[in-house]
Amino acid sequence: MHIPDGYLSPSTCAALYALATAGWYTALKRIKRLLATRTIPLISVFAAFSFVVMMFNVPLPGGTTGHAVGVTVASIVLGPWGSILSISIALSLQALFFGDGGITTLGANCFNMAIVGSFVAYGVYTLIASKTELTARRRVLAAAIAGYVSINTSALLTAFEFGIQPSLFHDASGTPLYAPYPLHVAIPAMMIGHLTLAGLAEAVISAGMISYLQRADIGLLRGGAISTPEPSFVPARSTSRVWLAIALMMFLTPIGILAAGSAWGEWTPAELSAQASGNHAPAGLEKIASLWTAPFPGYAPSFVRNPAFGYFLSALFGVGLLLLASLVVKSFAAKGRRPELRS
Repeated sequence: MHIPDGYLSPSTCAALYALATAGWYTALKRIKRLLATRTIPLISVFAAFSFVVMMFNVPLPGGTTGHAVGVTVASIVLGPWGSILSISIALSLQALFFGDGGITTLGANCFNMAIVGSFVAYGVYTLIASKTELTARRRVLAAAIAGYVSINTSALLTAFEFGIQPSLFHDASGTPLYAPYPLHVAIPAMMIGHLTLAGLAEAVISAGMISYLQRADIGLLRGGAISTPEPSFVPARSTSRVWLAIALMMFLTPIGILAAGSAWGEWTPAELSAQASGNHAPAGLEKIASLWTAPFPGYAPSFVRNPAFGYFLSALFGVGLLLLASLVVKSFAAKGRRPELRS
């Protein structure tokens, strides 16, 4: 579901960047008062959670792969606005350092997964779990359904963005310039895998994490309390147990490369050409695809020979970078607030 560079036209990318920017701006504005203190640790921890979750690929029908996103858990704990920032940070890290999703299409990926995904997940969870105790099993079921609906909504948006490219952007002979898949191909290809296995993976992870938090740190479930008009963003005393869960998942990330094949619609121009029996990939796609070269493409550092160890090191690097950034921002924010506290 990570759209690579070249699959969307520049105008499509610009439009989706504009929508994503509006979402980012509003999210920052909505939580600005608390960003410097209480929400920074939570945003970073769930950015790390999403980053690691997306490294676990599952095999899908047709020989491709997919993954969960972790957006539902972030929405429940942080509320939709905090989740937008958290998932967007994870997606940005993937695109910049690992080439998982493009730079020109980052706005599209954030709009589909972080913005729409967050609001759909939060809305469905709120509808089902409203007026229940934090320990209620109904909340676990609500998280599972919210996860399933949200990831499939994001997948449908992605398929639609793919599918409109051939009809809107083509050369004089009708040859597509960017993604070559029309709607009648893109929608089934994307949705079959997500309605079956990828959606279930998101549902299981969402339900499992909420069940874990009910036992380990129920205070985190008050962060996006649905009994109030807006998320309260009240964190628990510590996020250490969530970091512990992330650390455990991080050590298991090499499992993520056991699934054979790559995700549908995320092929390089060379792979796309091979699938087209030697025909060249669309001209616009080939031109844009090389705009950015990630330092560790495919979560495979060039200096590591063992793929599983390289995958683990990539997870370690990503999570460590998020943790370090969180500590630095939190430190600067605390220094900036000291004079205000003394007055």
